[in-house]
Amino acid sequence: MPGGPTLYLPPERGTIMSIPRQISDFLDSQRVPYQYCRHSLAYTAQGLAHAQHVSGKEVAKVVMVMADGRLLMAVLPASHRVNFELLKAVVAAHDVRLASEEEFKDVFPGCELGAMPPLGNLYKLDVYVDDTLHSRTSIVFNAGTHVETIQMSFGDFARVVSPKPGNFAELHH
Repeated sequence: MPGGPTLYLPPERGTIMSIPRQISDFLDSQRVPYQYCRHSLAYTAQGLAHAQHVSGKEVAKVVMVMADGRLLMAVLPASHRVNFELLKAVVAAHDVRLASEEEFKDVFPGCELGAMPPLGNLYKLDVYVDDTLHSRTSIVFNAGTHVETIQMSFGDFARVVSPKPGNFAELHH
């Protein structure tokens, strides 16, 4: 971009990206190595796993939750679902429920609805990550669109997001 800021592009990535600028700027400013990938349209986390040819255990899906009136992100493997009773204890809240699209549609500028990345700190949201993801070497997640993903090491994700750990996911049958 003439006259614009220069992006840090690690040599192994080297592609021009169309993911929301604040996401790439944030990861680049943190010097996080990550892989960017385009794939066929996928609206669900399990669909994303299929499109990327990876296990649903490697795809980190974001579930937007209201906990005592505050919006937060629950991040868990695509192969699992949130157990809201367990999540209540993890977030120390009395009322925990799925957030409506209306409640979070304006929180993620530049992102398609339902394709927000688990980078809650970028959007001033608390992030809770299920313990099952801690055992993953790397995770794959939506990059703000339904056709683009980011893959990075779980260690780098934990370093730049500082998510709160907890046990709140159960295998989806």
